[in-house]
Amino acid sequence: MRNMIKQSAKGILGMFLMLSVFTACDSDDPEPVNEEELITTVELTFTNDNDASDVVSASFTDLDGEGGNDPIIDNISLMANATYTLTVKFLNEEETPAEDITEEVEEEDDEHQVFYIATGVNGFTYSYNDADDNQNPLGLEGTVTTGAAGDGSLRVVLVHEPNKTASGVSAGDITNAGGEADIDVTFNLSIQ
Repeated sequence: MRNMIKQSAKGILGMFLMLSVFTACDSDDPEPVNEEELITTVELTFTNDNDASDVVSASFTDLDGEGGNDPIIDNISLMANATYTLTVKFLNEEETPAEDITEEVEEEDDEHQVFYIATGVNGFTYSYNDADDNQNPLGLEGTVTTGAAGDGSLRVVLVHEPNKTASGVSAGDITNAGGEADIDVTFNLSIQ
């Protein structure tokens, strides 16, 4: 009888030992994923530096995401040979109330940069008025200078984890930025 009790105790102890091995923490457990935020809306506001009443707003809105209905994209019309302060706002309007993704971009400023790429128009330049904690450009506010009249486009790209020290990136050249685009939209641009 004692042998039976000893063997039963050994068996139970062995089961607990095996159970503890199987439930122990595994160092290969995946780390939580920092999911991308959904951006449904991009709002641009251009304010003429010489005429505060000259405010141009344009937005990109795609509430149902890729593959659904076409996005609604406003055209941008700016005065020729003018200087504007440009601000951008990123929203997730799938949430109620709308979630302001711009706040997260500001909080994680060293992990983001907004690029503004104009094509088809002469003399359009963008310069950064804001910087991250490391004094690298961010792009939520900047200065736009327009040149001669013409029509073209303005591409706005929010890049997550760009290489801000790569060649040209701090000047707004997206070529060597790397990273991943959180959103990439193109507006029609008219300089008049």
